[in-house]
Amino acid sequence: MGSTFRASMNWLHTWAGVVLGGLLFAIFWTGTLSVFDREIDRWMMPATRRAPVATVSLDAVVHQARESVAEARRWYSLLLPIEREPVVRLGYPSVGGAFVTRQIDPATAAPMPDPGTWAGTRFLFPFHFMLHISFERVGLWIVGLAGMAMMALCVSGVVIHRKIFADFFTFRADRKPRRLTLDLHNVTGVLGLPFHFVITLSGLIIFFTLYFPNVGDPAYQGDRQAFNRETFGTYTRPRANAPAPASASLDVMVAATSRMWHGAPPYFVRVWHPGDAASYVEIRRAFDDTVTMSVDTAYFDAATGALLYRSSAAPILTAQRFIAGLHFIQFRHWTLRWVYFVLGLAGCVLIATGYLFWLESRRRSHERLGLKGVRVVDGLTIGSVTGILIATLAFFVVNRLLPPGATFAGYDRAALEIWAFYLVWLATFAHAWLRPARAWAWQCIAIAVLAVTAVLLNWLTTGDHLVRSLARAHLWPIAGMDLLLLASAAIAALTVRRLLRLREPRTITKSSPVLPQTR
Repeated sequence: MGSTFRASMNWLHTWAGVVLGGLLFAIFWTGTLSVFDREIDRWMMPATRRAPVATVSLDAVVHQARESVAEARRWYSLLLPIEREPVVRLGYPSVGGAFVTRQIDPATAAPMPDPGTWAGTRFLFPFHFMLHISFERVGLWIVGLAGMAMMALCVSGVVIHRKIFADFFTFRADRKPRRLTLDLHNVTGVLGLPFHFVITLSGLIIFFTLYFPNVGDPAYQGDRQAFNRETFGTYTRPRANAPAPASASLDVMVAATSRMWHGAPPYFVRVWHPGDAASYVEIRRAFDDTVTMSVDTAYFDAATGALLYRSSAAPILTAQRFIAGLHFIQFRHWTLRWVYFVLGLAGCVLIATGYLFWLESRRRSHERLGLKGVRVVDGLTIGSVTGILIATLAFFVVNRLLPPGATFAGYDRAALEIWAFYLVWLATFAHAWLRPARAWAWQCIAIAVLAVTAVLLNWLTTGDHLVRSLARAHLWPIAGMDLLLLASAAIAALTVRRLLRLREPRTITKSSPVLPQTR
């Protein structure tokens, strides 16, 4: 690892980046997209492209969706509409165990057609923190390991840079690829260092009960319900196993909680034990007006509407929820949301340029010694960087190509989109290892083509072209998505041009200076 502390940190920085860089890039990329996950939802779900409504009647929603509600055995939830998601989202665990979601039109309270996609909130966002590996929470542990590695990379990166502040102002775009990638790595690393450290640390703190499962055991003697009740303010009561009388109005309960919270609206309603005499209603306060993700909750008896229990966060949990709010950025602040997005992209560039610098530093020596390490890492880098970009764009393109209700080999439309994502991603790794010479250029061409194709397909399948989207306020998220896709295509095209220029053989012309020969 080296004879000095700085040399040891250099070894740690190098090999932690090489081994876990691909995983970190996927986490950062999907996390950056998750900043606008609900805007991606609206792009991928054309039926949700509607203007927000002022009020919604939950009683009417439950009545219209009574067939779906009847399928819920343990509970069902209602996510109220907001500016970024102007529909009601009904969710419940089905008899088979799968979680079912339904979208409700808030204006008419009528169920909307199945969108046929997991889009941003159900695919990209969960991929960010658990990689869609739910078995024994392995995905959460893998992402936690990557988070610890990212913190070590941030600290070791500061230690090994002797001139960290000078590096921030040094970017030589006209130099050789090795020098260029190192400058870009340093600039993005120093620029985003506070953000990258805080966003990684906050991600670990969010899942503190997972990484420290025995927290509170000495004080509560293993009583997990008592710990949750005092920490999170949860309330439970068992089923009565008797039929329920007529339910009280959910709208009246929602109005009562709004008065209770001095005008702050709720955002989440859950009915426990529906159809049972012991049924009760859980209502949570919205937190789009504050950084802290509030856990203020009120519980009502479903039959009488009487308040059963009211909770708010203790100081320690409030601190944890503030840190979680910094990570999730669910509060209303569009400028800061764009800052998060740009710094997230800077993290992606940081990881990619770290890979490229490692490759350029060792390419000639590995070729001279006959080693295959560079070729393996080169293919891993291409698949991890441009590969996941291509897979994401293929996810968008397939979403616009598949007709509603499409099925194939027993898979529904949403599953086909996800299969397209993974299969295309695997194909980019294969392409990178089989055709390494031009893999970067060809995959950048694929990014440009797919991005433009996604914009055109959105226009052809929905009629929401860029000019129309810009002219209507409720379609601005669609316009933003199209503009970002076109910007991605332009950057990819410029990258291809630069790569091809770097591969052009240099020729000596008459005007070129010729150095005198020496012995």
